[in-house]
Amino acid sequence: MTVFFTRCCRRLDLRGAFVALWLAMAAVLPAHAQGIEIRKASVTIAEDAYVLDAQFDIALTHTLEDVLNKGVPLYFLLEFELIRSRWYWFNDRVSSWQQQHRLSYNALTRQYRLGVGNLYQNYSSLAEALEVMSRVRRRHEIEPGTLRRDTTYSAALRFRLDTSQLPKPFQLNAVGSREWYVGSDWLRWNVTP
Repeated sequence: MTVFFTRCCRRLDLRGAFVALWLAMAAVLPAHAQGIEIRKASVTIAEDAYVLDAQFDIALTHTLEDVLNKGVPLYFLLEFELIRSRWYWFNDRVSSWQQQHRLSYNALTRQYRLGVGNLYQNYSSLAEALEVMSRVRRRHEIEPGTLRRDTTYSAALRFRLDTSQLPKPFQLNAVGSREWYVGSDWLRWNVTP
């Protein structure tokens, strides 16, 4: 039996092949948003204090989840500034502070532990711990009369993974890698007492 093959040469359309391949991969790979996004942020001002109320969407990368589940704690940093603009000199920083969140996993108890300052709480799932970490309500005391009623202030907020708190080998991996960077951009808005 003799079999003949005839070669058929067509001009390859690489753009069409690339688009088809991309669509096939998009259908197979699950969509998993990663990072931190600020959903809502507001500042309420009283005579001697202000209250920051914020909500975030937090999604860890697969690499960070693996590292966390192997016992390496992750430190997150919440940063806030309240600034009064001045046209004649540098801006006046009325208030600025940072708050550290420590997220860890205990393999013996199979619980996630979230620490803010000296307060710690255990959670049975990572989703629960991230849900609690995503809601921030903090009152900050200031000197009475510091904030003027007729002045507009600029508030700035961001929430990010503090890679400087990771063990040294992980810090080297984190440089320039998207898998290790989880954080929001600065959100700035105006506040008038």
